[in-house]
Formats: sequence, structure tokens, C-alpha cells
Amino acid sequence: MNLTGQNPNTNTVVIIPARFDSIRLPGKALMEIAGKPMICHVVERAREAQNVGNVIVATDDPRILDVVQQAGYQAVMTSSEHRSGTDRVAEVAEKLPGARIIVNVQGDEPLISPRTIDNTIDALIADEEAGVATTWEPLHLASEILSPDVVKMVIGKAGRVLYFSRAPVPYPRDAVRRHGTLEVALNNEPTLLAGFRKHTGLYVYRREVLLNFARWPESELERAESLEQLRALDQGVKIKAVKAQSESIGVDTPGDLERARTLMGSGVSNLLSQ
Repeated sequence: MNLTGQNPNTNTVVIIPARFDSIRLPGKALMEIAGKPMICHVVERAREAQNVGNVIVATDDPRILDVVQQAGYQAVMTSSEHRSGTDRVAEVAEKLPGARIIVNVQGDEPLISPRTIDNTIDALIADEEAGVATTWEPLHLASEILSPDVVKMVIGKAGRVLYFSRAPVPYPRDAVRRHGTLEVALNNEPTLLAGFRKHTGLYVYRREVLLNFARWPESELERAESLEQLRALDQGVKIKAVKAQSESIGVDTPGDLERARTLMGSGVSNLLSQ
């Protein structure tokens, strides 16, 4: 597989997993935003990153393959048996022996910042002990902290992830004792919000760590929280945490799609590239 892309001087490759079937928004990868399919926007954003040598879409659907290739970008077919996007990315990465760093960019983030991609790659390269780098954003609402659909992460002093959870962590015990419940505490002490971090879906892997990850068995923590990234922590992998350059806008629902269309139409995507 040819690694030569827009920046042939780097051995970092972005792989974008994209499937047609989606429980909440089937076919979202091909839905139009600002005149083109969403997956093409994601490819273009990834190609704007300076540290990236090539961008490849990994899909199990010929419709996505055709659309990406017709747009002039690289796409490959992968197994339809994969349980996660990470497994799909690993299948492609295994065929790229010249790649040292693999970036997993979610196929439903048409507004991802290229600077976030670059910053996360730089962070992994700088931290020689880390096998993975991933991103976080601040949380601004009590409802997000309380929602199990929003994954929280705990970060240590070294800037590495200590834990991922769907629960509100770290838990502000004393504040809850003062107010009776966590929700009341968050609403009455806004400064508590600053203690929480939202995990976002960008991952940068050292290639060998990614390939091992795909072979490791599911861990008990992973099953309990339904969070595959806990498998890496369970295996002792050090994960570097990087603050995202701007807030992510994942497209999971019809409402998300309309929001993305509005923002793309208003020129927000251009601002994020600056």
C-alpha cells in the first residue's frame, strides 16, 4: 500500500473507519454537508494536518468506497466482521509496515481541527513512554457530567490518563455531602465543572501498540464500562492526554447533522483551520 501522500516526509498515517450502518443515523457517512458527503469533509480536514503523510478511509461498504475514490481520495475495503472502528483501523495498519504512527480519526467528525491532530501526534512523539495519545475537552454542563453517554477521563500530573468512565469522575465527595446530590452540587458550585474532562474520539497510536491492542482479549473493566480504551490501560499502556484545539462536533443524530450543516455553511470550518 502506497504511503506517499500530501506530506511524504512523515511516516504518520491517518486511517478513518467508516461504516454505512449506524443505529441512530444510518448512512451518515454519505449524508451531504455543504455540498459534499460528510466522509469527504473528514478526509479533507485530516489532510490539512501538517504531520500527516497519508489519509486512508477504511470501510466495509462499497458505496462509501466508491464515493471516496471518486472524490480522488484513498479508500480500502475491510472485513465486515469487525466489532469496532479500532479493529478496522488495525486491519489496515497491519498492511502498512512503513508507518510508525497511526491516527484514528472518527468518520463522523467533519469539523475536527487539523491542529488538534497535529498537536496529538506531537504529544505522542514527545512522550517516549506513551503508546497512545488521545484528546479531551472541558465540560460546561452538569447534564453532560451526569450523562453516561459522555465519557469522562481522569488525568494525572504527568498528563497521562489514569482512567476513563461513564460515571462522573473524579467524584467531588465533600461538595456532594454539602449539597446532598452531585447534580445540586454542580449547579450550586460552578467551579466544580473545571474538575471534569470529556474524552473525545481522536486516537494516535504507535503502530505496534495498535496491532497488539487488536489482539488483546476484552478486559473486565472494558466490559463493565463498555469502553474499549480501558483495555489498553489494563495492559499497562501509558496514554497521553491532549487538550483539543476546539470542541468536537460528532454527528450521531439528525439534530447533530443539522448543526454541522449550519456551522459548515457559516464558515466555521475555515476558522478551525487557522
